[in-house]
Amino acid sequence: MSSKRKSEPVKKPAKRNKKKIDEDYESDQSDDYNANDGPSAEVIIPSDDINNHEQLPEDLLKTYDKGPGRLLISGMVTWDMTGRKAGTKGTAKVRPNLYSFHRFTSETYRSVVSGCCSAHSVLITSDMKALAFGRNQFGQLGQADLKTIEKPTQVSGLECFNVIQAACGRNHTLFLTDAGIVYACGDNKSGQCGVGNTQPMILKATRINYGGPPIIRIGCGADFSMILDIKGNLYSFGLPEYGQLGHNTDGKYFVTSNKMSFHFETSPKKIVLYVEKAKDGHVTPIDDVKIVDFSCGNNHTVAIDSKNRAFSWGFGGIGRLGHSEQKDEKVPRLIKFFDFQNRKVLRVFCGTSYSLATTDIGNLYLFGQNKKTGEANMYPKPVQDLAGWNITSIGTSYTSIVISADDSLIAWGASPTYGELGLGDLQKSSSTPKAVSRCDGMKIPQISMGYSHTLLLVNTEHELTKQKYNTFPEFIID
Repeated sequence: MSSKRKSEPVKKPAKRNKKKIDEDYESDQSDDYNANDGPSAEVIIPSDDINNHEQLPEDLLKTYDKGPGRLLISGMVTWDMTGRKAGTKGTAKVRPNLYSFHRFTSETYRSVVSGCCSAHSVLITSDMKALAFGRNQFGQLGQADLKTIEKPTQVSGLECFNVIQAACGRNHTLFLTDAGIVYACGDNKSGQCGVGNTQPMILKATRINYGGPPIIRIGCGADFSMILDIKGNLYSFGLPEYGQLGHNTDGKYFVTSNKMSFHFETSPKKIVLYVEKAKDGHVTPIDDVKIVDFSCGNNHTVAIDSKNRAFSWGFGGIGRLGHSEQKDEKVPRLIKFFDFQNRKVLRVFCGTSYSLATTDIGNLYLFGQNKKTGEANMYPKPVQDLAGWNITSIGTSYTSIVISADDSLIAWGASPTYGELGLGDLQKSSSTPKAVSRCDGMKIPQISMGYSHTLLLVNTEHELTKQKYNTFPEFIID
């Protein structure tokens, strides 16, 4: 890898014993919209009349288009076994893992999407239609038939809409249209579909219970969701167990003297407080925070505001929040490391138990841990192997990381891995960043990773990329 390293940094534009459930697969309320409606509440979902909604600004819409590109896939493709031990009841390995990248479908796509705890994926076609495949046991593919779907299939309920973005949780999915409207389907037992109730499953993409400014970005944790409006406000809904909704509560209450439950947020609720916390525990509110980007892990979120400051909240185990401690944070807290270093944070990416951030001097930082054992980064530490590289896209999974940088594909992840690194049969895992030699020289505008699989969107309008793409084996679904 040293031969690809830049000689100068690349500048870019402006111990707790608590059970780590997330490691196992198994104030001002004026802007809230029916935020605390329960299962029996009467909820009026806004009309789906597409003629009543204007498109988002054209220059903004262009930023969602990562294509045109063709799809490559690697990793575990027996979706019912993803995240489950061999021999689990009802699962059988019907397809071998793909330890190298394979062509999958012959279509051209604008975007490819999965999530760090997901066994399903979404493809957005060149004509802005959403196709989904993978596990569907809770209807997360928008299909009433809860069987696993191996071939990309159009999501029901979205046929008449232009989809520009999607997000995948453990068992639910969000979709964003070009009018700034969000739809959801899948597991809703914790209210993570945001439709105003806790109906267990939403089998058809359904508009969420929100009536505020247009939404421009969506994200999913394992059992919660985040949406960002055009004014820079974040809203969250779903499971509040570790404070990951950012509303200064974990939502716990006792049903009986020995049974506990949660106050789920079943509709989007605005996050109203951002704070800075001193070493002595003194908390200072931060005013005028306008969020521009964010990423969700299983039970935590990292976000960037318009001043390129980074905030994190939710489950704090093994340093994934970057605050040099393992406490949960129930409201967004400023990550002081970047503030002290006078660094601007440009992008953030969250895996199950770790976070990544890129800065204005071309450095990539990792905090948390992308393996099951060993030392964890309690605060952001630079990934030295990638210092100065021009990073195009980053994919984050349960433990693995795949990065497109300088026409190279870099991957690493400690054992066990399932082929998501694409390094081939001879080296299935790597504890340090390693180049995927077969992809050298290819233009890869987007990477997305599921729990144990990787999706690459490759630009076949680039001649070398097209030539190499045609040499990859094909993954064919009979």
